[in-house]
Amino acid sequence: MRPVIVPFPEMLPLAEQLAPLIGADVAPIDWHHFPDGESLVTLTSDVSGREVALLCTLRDPDRYALPLRFAAATARELGAASIGLIAPYLGYMRQDHRFAPGQAISAQLFAGFIESSFDWLVTADPHLHRVPSLDRLFAIPARRVVTAPLLAEWITAQVADPVLLGPDSESQQWVAEVAELANCPYEVLHKHRSGDRSVEISVPDSPALREGTPVILDDIASSGRTMVRAIERLNEAGANPPVCVVIHAVFAGESYSDILEAGAKLIVTTDSIPHKSNGVGLAPLLAPAVQSVYSAGSIGMPRDMLFGTKE
Repeated sequence: MRPVIVPFPEMLPLAEQLAPLIGADVAPIDWHHFPDGESLVTLTSDVSGREVALLCTLRDPDRYALPLRFAAATARELGAASIGLIAPYLGYMRQDHRFAPGQAISAQLFAGFIESSFDWLVTADPHLHRVPSLDRLFAIPARRVVTAPLLAEWITAQVADPVLLGPDSESQQWVAEVAELANCPYEVLHKHRSGDRSVEISVPDSPALREGTPVILDDIASSGRTMVRAIERLNEAGANPPVCVVIHAVFAGESYSDILEAGAKLIVTTDSIPHKSNGVGLAPLLAPAVQSVYSAGSIGMPRDMLFGTKE
């Protein structure tokens, strides 16, 4: 029996690209919103005996969490053989430590929330800091796809004389990997953040930046302050207008237009979060990851055997 991808409405384009790569059907979820703010989710296909993969980006996890749980529970109640989650953007990974007394460690709590409903998880470049890998958070099989090859391919094809810029020291290893794949130089900016929207950036004095096309790489553009400040400093240094390449297009508030108004030549993102800036499709990366979960033998296992115990 063919597996079925069940996308939330805005993820239908990605589902239609992904389905033929894994030999799956597509059955979009019906998500009705009542005036009082409650949701009614309806599965539009018979899932009995089938491997089900819910496809949902978690850019706004508070909004999606309950409908996602309702959909997974309904699929299990209706006899699905297994239920996985494809979340190209995985929220709540930032707070992986208790930085002040009384704070919730959201990354661990959200991981527990997900694994209570799903048998496996596939995501793209999660925003991990002190957690080295997903298996430190999840007891269910969790696969991370790495977008660096796709980003390097796009940069090579679309940007003349690129010079890659990482937004901070934490990005150096990732930016270096993309630069090596794209066969181009890179620099790392120095960032000091004093608040959610207060960022100072210093740009290296590099002849390559003035001669080539700066490409600012970041995994997430949320407030956009880092990119705005970087563009302003590049302008002051006499560099060419930069291209901004971002994995996850969070773009809170007016951040997208702020980045363009600061002087970005172009903003390109992956389709992990639907946005008009999407230009790099993740389906070719997600498909092998989903297939690897199926082939690993975890599908259809009893849930007590599948989950095991966290270390």
